[in-house]
Amino acid sequence: MKIGIGSDHRGYRLKTRIINFLKRKGHKVFDFGTNSEEPVDYPEIGIKVARAVAKKGIKFGILLCYTGQGMAITANKVKGVRAAVCSCPEIARSARAHNDANVLSIPAGFVNPNREWQSIIDTFLNTKFEGSRHRRRLNIIKRYEDSPNRI
Repeated sequence: MKIGIGSDHRGYRLKTRIINFLKRKGHKVFDFGTNSEEPVDYPEIGIKVARAVAKKGIKFGILLCYTGQGMAITANKVKGVRAAVCSCPEIARSARAHNDANVLSIPAGFVNPNREWQSIIDTFLNTKFEGSRHRRRLNIIKRYEDSPNRI
């Protein structure tokens, strides 16, 4: 599976571990930065990953920052992206099953750096969208997103 990943400086260390984890599982990983712990402006990285997902060049995106919130807010500005902050596997499952999330935003400062992130990622990547009533709700969001009159 093609997966894009990006982080700010606060998520950089965990990002490097995630890249290795994904590659060991056979995924093709595209790293959109950052490449150090030097401070960066996270929106630039979040937009790059989100645009790659929206253009369907990659199946899923993974973003990391300290709380996950800034990256999710940024990614959700890109049409066609549904980014979800997931701090545990249960939230990751619901984000995929109910919201068809295509970008996982991990709060690097709040997940266990040794193990928890692995189960969050595995759950996110392996959970299928349930469709049904959830599709109807996503269609409401899409109609608004496509509306020329949206604010």
